[in-house]
Amino acid sequence: MNYKVIILLMVCIATVAAAGCMGLSAGENYDTSFSSQGDVPLSDSNGRLQSESKMAYGGSEAPVPLATSAPVESGSGTSVIETKIIKTASLTIEVKDVPGSVEVLKNLATRNGGYISSTNVQKSYNDRLTGSVILRVPAAEFENTLAGVKAIGTVKSASTQGQDVTEEYVDLQAQKTSYQNQLAQYNEIMKKAVKVDDVITVQQQIDRVQTQLNRLEGRLRYLDSRIDLSTITVNLQEPEPVGGDTGHNFVSTINEGISGFFGMIDAVIIIFFTLLPLIIIGGAGYGIYRWKKSKKVADLPEVTEKK
Repeated sequence: MNYKVIILLMVCIATVAAAGCMGLSAGENYDTSFSSQGDVPLSDSNGRLQSESKMAYGGSEAPVPLATSAPVESGSGTSVIETKIIKTASLTIEVKDVPGSVEVLKNLATRNGGYISSTNVQKSYNDRLTGSVILRVPAAEFENTLAGVKAIGTVKSASTQGQDVTEEYVDLQAQKTSYQNQLAQYNEIMKKAVKVDDVITVQQQIDRVQTQLNRLEGRLRYLDSRIDLSTITVNLQEPEPVGGDTGHNFVSTINEGISGFFGMIDAVIIIFFTLLPLIIIGGAGYGIYRWKKSKKVADLPEVTEKK
């Protein structure tokens, strides 16, 4: 009975020892598949060099980090994507006082948390004032501001647009995350680079990724500005004057008459110099004709009248 216990203990010890040896062997094989300077694999299980995983500190070129997708926000297991809309409006409004209406629009934009992007007031050919004002207001105040703009005068035309840029925005966010991940990996590779050529190669990749990242971030900032602040373009114009209100102006009539007189003289001069070559040619032809006719008459024999 004692022998059976001893044999059972020996079998257990042998089993534990064998398991430990197998674990150690597996650990050694795993460790040899990685570089001593990092966690990037350099060889496969057979000891052959993997060209696609050469490192800047151990090979001739740096590996290209894999692109990753941006995480998608989710709630209760369902993907949630915030809609991105760019709201714009354009109106033409008839007002009695263009400069005064511009000031009203400035106060309206400020009161709704926005600002005036640009203003332009000018006088038209018939002495009527016209103007244009561009308002930038928060998207949440778009409808309220639009109603306030319409209240300053008589609306001649109005149009609103809503551009959905959700797809572009999500795509840009995904690209941004991908480039950020690549940049982080390249920076880690740069820390382990030894050769000067490898450092230069990795730095070129970092510069390329950073340039693309800056471009994407600039586009995202532009979209954020257009999404957060809606744009309202207002064209102002004064009403056309009624004929009886302005009265008759003799000075204007005389000036128009003088202008017409000189215009007629200018037209005659232009016509004269335009036709001058034809007049010269016609005059020369007529002179030749008269000369030939007079010569024929001189060559005829004289006829004496017989009495």
